[in-house]
Amino acid sequence: MNKKIQIQNITLIGLVVNILLSAIKFLIGFFGNSQAVVADALHSFSDTTSDLVILFGVKYWTAPPDDDHPYGHQKIESFITIIIGLILILVACTIGYNGIISLQERNQHQLKWIVIIGPLISIIIKELLFRVTYKVGIKTNSSSLKANAWHHRTDALSSIPVLVAVVASLIDPRLGFLDHIGAIVVSAFIIKIGLEIFFTNINDLLDTGISKEKIIEIEKTINTIQNVRGVHKLRTRKLANYIYIDLHLEVDGELSVIRGHDISEEVKQTLIQNNPKIIDVMIHLEPERNSSDLE
Repeated sequence: MNKKIQIQNITLIGLVVNILLSAIKFLIGFFGNSQAVVADALHSFSDTTSDLVILFGVKYWTAPPDDDHPYGHQKIESFITIIIGLILILVACTIGYNGIISLQERNQHQLKWIVIIGPLISIIIKELLFRVTYKVGIKTNSSSLKANAWHHRTDALSSIPVLVAVVASLIDPRLGFLDHIGAIVVSAFIIKIGLEIFFTNINDLLDTGISKEKIIEIEKTINTIQNVRGVHKLRTRKLANYIYIDLHLEVDGELSVIRGHDISEEVKQTLIQNNPKIIDVMIHLEPERNSSDLE
């Protein structure tokens, strides 16, 4: 099964689960008079939007390079992941605003015990969906799918304060304000995750390189390869969840062009085999530099 089909299948499963779960939680929250549960339902429904975005975009970012896009289409995935982050932030702001407004109301509605069911099933189902989706995201090396998995987990985790709030409100009606506070806590948690997803992928669109520590590791790997005399001007840039590298490789200046080419190919294949996220290495071959050359 190829990458595209795996992403589509798990996203379709998530879409169906999100629609059913959001409908169930909304009905339970509406008839049980719980704003926190209704807010939790809206959070689940926001997941359907990111599911649809991924289903629409996967066929584009998995497309092979072409004449107009010789480096591939991976940046489309970063762009789509940014949209998912913005959706999270927008939904969270709406939930938080409604929670703050409701805190100012004098008449608090009495909750019904049925509202406990909503967050309980959400915690169980969305945590399972997170684990399955994230596993496929790791397998396919898809940043958008992993972001969507975290979208599922935020739904599961955000249901915990909702559950605590509604249980406390049911035990003591005077604590009914906790239901609204639960909605605000949910919104703050979602905003945090949304901002992390947003800024991480903005950096990818700006061709941010990998960390200095990882670059040092790559240099060490290159220098262990036989006949390599040095490496410098090593640069990296990320495209979605993948890495492009270009570098200057030093070899013995007396070697033949063919032998120098073989060494550079060995370096390239070694790096790609050691890290599946590396999809191309551009190597500029140079004769070894000595102290007299540097003067």
